[in-house]
Amino acid sequence: MPSTAFHLALPVDDLEAAETFYGGILSCPRGRSSPRWIDYDFYGHQLVVHKVAKDDMPAVARNPVDGEAVPASHFGVVLDWDDWDALQSRLKSAGVDYAIAPTTRFAGRQGEQRTCFVRDPAGNHLEFKCFRNPEMLFATEGFDYE
Repeated sequence: MPSTAFHLALPVDDLEAAETFYGGILSCPRGRSSPRWIDYDFYGHQLVVHKVAKDDMPAVARNPVDGEAVPASHFGVVLDWDDWDALQSRLKSAGVDYAIAPTTRFAGRQGEQRTCFVRDPAGNHLEFKCFRNPEMLFATEGFDYE
């Protein structure tokens, strides 16, 4: 586990569906749990899903990014190029619907990256991305996009 692992807690309305998605499709190892929540190892970080009533699930705001209406509230992981490809194969094999299909953003420009968005069964948005040049992850100079 990285010494700077983040902790993220999410609302879900069905723990069994969350287990199928996070534990099954994404292959996140399961940690501690109770009848109301489950911990997962999400790429070395602690993700906790908490059961809430369907009516308590938050609405999703969107923000335009490179021609897409990106969910403003989302989380995810930056993978290396080959791991991103392998994840796409798993998502497609599992029949996961994309909220935003796999695409290349900022093609041919600094910060070029491949990205996709999926929703977990409760509607939480996850982004999986990879950079052509991983050094661009936190770069601040020389960008020509809004």
